[in-house]
Amino acid sequence: MAVFDRSMEIEPEPPDATPAEGMDREAAAPAWGPGKRILFRFAFSYLSLYLLSIFVGVLALLPGAGFVADWYYQVWTAVVPWVGRHLFAVSATVHPTGSGDTMADWVAVFCSLVLALAATVVWSLLDRKRADYARLYEWLRVGVRFGLGLTMIEYGGLKIVPSQFPPPTLDRLTQPFGDASPMGLLWTFMGASAPYTIFAGLTEWAGGMLLLFRRTTLLGALVSIGALTNVVMLNLCYDVPVKLFSSHLLAMAVFLAAHDLRRLADLLVLNRPAPAAPDPRLVQRRGLRRAGLAFQAVAAVGFSALILSMGWHQIQNRTVRSPLRGVWNVEELQVDGQAGPPPGAEALRWHRLVLDRPGTFAVQLTSDSRQRYGLKLDAAHKTMALTRRDDPVWKSALSYQRPAPDRLTLEGTFDGHKVRASLHRVEDSKFLLVTRGFHWVNEDPFNR
Repeated sequence: MAVFDRSMEIEPEPPDATPAEGMDREAAAPAWGPGKRILFRFAFSYLSLYLLSIFVGVLALLPGAGFVADWYYQVWTAVVPWVGRHLFAVSATVHPTGSGDTMADWVAVFCSLVLALAATVVWSLLDRKRADYARLYEWLRVGVRFGLGLTMIEYGGLKIVPSQFPPPTLDRLTQPFGDASPMGLLWTFMGASAPYTIFAGLTEWAGGMLLLFRRTTLLGALVSIGALTNVVMLNLCYDVPVKLFSSHLLAMAVFLAAHDLRRLADLLVLNRPAPAAPDPRLVQRRGLRRAGLAFQAVAAVGFSALILSMGWHQIQNRTVRSPLRGVWNVEELQVDGQAGPPPGAEALRWHRLVLDRPGTFAVQLTSDSRQRYGLKLDAAHKTMALTRRDDPVWKSALSYQRPAPDRLTLEGTFDGHKVRASLHRVEDSKFLLVTRGFHWVNEDPFNR
């Protein structure tokens, strides 16, 4: 019967610790040196400021919590331009562009560094006698775990439901390879293979999920370091303007893993037994610990579901296509009543027009370069209103007729000229990048 009795192998859960016992453990901790205490004060101050921006961003995704983000961004919108103008003599206007490396972002990091240094000085003057910050350090790790973990879940979820890297559009597929920007090439590479994008997303999502739970923090940090190192290198090497943010995320993952650096060295480098890590409990009451575990589970599952639903909604929106979708070769172009554009009118040297998603009007010029315009198409009145992102004043108005499914005529004003164009729709389903598919057997490399 003893063979089936495992009661002696199960370690009973210790009873709730008393406050006195908790203070005894803190008193037994070794004192920190002055340099370590100062470094911690700075790290705590700077990471707290940066984590605040992450948590505000997460709140902005939740229904009804947008007012918190609005208040936070209003503060920075007032501070950052002033600092940029008076200290660096640069324009640091806070405006959404899709870039995380704007001048405003760099100035905001500078402001955070200055605030963290100021907080470190004041803190050091007011709290010179404290021996260590062991307990506050553990709370900082909790904040970094959740900030980094939720961010990894967000980015991973938007790849699992491949919305961050959509399939290449028609105007991207017709663009000459050498005319693509490094970032455009990377987006095309990722978007051309949904399975690879999903794999990358699962890696990031797994790292984030593991970070949300105390016992799997180290594993989550190591998984995140692997994923984020690749992300940072892609951002640096392909000029993706998320260098600041991704580098901060990687630094956070390294910060979490550094806690176990000695044990990792023993296990992976020195071939020595790695002792079990100390397991300090920030919350001593068993009921509160269970409530905290339940909150972690709800946050992990609930936030994952929110991100996946957002990604799915974005994909659904992208399935909408322009009623004029296609690649249209220009057969005849008249500008101001003359055949062809006049000298100097480079923007009117049209070779083909590409219409795919609503809202985009792409022109491939005879030089093979590509220009994209914002498009507001009115199918009822058969009109097109064009705009340019880099020039808010620029506008163009065109009307169109479609005498046959493969024929299109345009007439109106463009770039200050009267234009009339006749176009012919060409076959657009033969692009190797999206039709080649997968093959287990390849007698020869199909490298074109």
